[in-house]
Amino acid sequence: MTEPFPVLVGWDSREDIAYQVCRHSLLQHASVPVSVDPIRQPDLRAAGIYDRPIDPLASTEFTYTRFLVPHLRGFEGWALFVDCDFLWLDDIAGLLAACDPRHAVMCVQHDYAPTERWKMDGVPQSSYPRKNWSSLILWNCGHPANRVLTPELVNRESGAFLHRFQWLPDELIGAVPERWNWLEGWSRPAAAGQLPGAVHYTRGGPWFAEWQDVAYADLWCAARDACVGGQPAAGQARAG
Repeated sequence: MTEPFPVLVGWDSREDIAYQVCRHSLLQHASVPVSVDPIRQPDLRAAGIYDRPIDPLASTEFTYTRFLVPHLRGFEGWALFVDCDFLWLDDIAGLLAACDPRHAVMCVQHDYAPTERWKMDGVPQSSYPRKNWSSLILWNCGHPANRVLTPELVNRESGAFLHRFQWLPDELIGAVPERWNWLEGWSRPAAAGQLPGAVHYTRGGPWFAEWQDVAYADLWCAARDACVGGQPAAGQARAG
């Protein structure tokens, strides 16, 4: 790998600290060059790329913008999208090694049916097929099947169509191990002496006062404390 691998993180104005910790922890463990950038809905609107009406049912500002990643990358190469509410505990190189050009997207294929009525800061919890598959996506941006994901399509298609990858036949949706999208409060505990590759605080994380008693909260807080002005700690590579 000569060029930094592009990582695009969903950014929400209510959870900037979650983004900062996600970014910092990913860089902290990375042994390969990566660039980490936020996907900010206001920037996409200002650029005329995203004009979808505000959806009152959308739980984050990046609910739909993640599907613009192939367009933003010029429909070339690979890229990773990840929600901001992740804590990385292992080297992203292990995930990137799974990239398989036969697939248009790759993700953890959870069978997730949450029982809570609410998550995060009072946002209603919902259950639907392939829930959380789209919270971490390895995008094969150059795959011909992804060329349909123009801004026009992303701005008009339903959430079900997008989040269930309905523009793709099932055989083009590849799987990666669950440890790379380990759902706090749902996924099975890691084996003794091991850690998940990346913890996903899909219900709510330690940046909310009412979500302090969650798995690996101490590691999340340590990563938060290591962030200096939102930048990696001394000695870490800067994102692009």
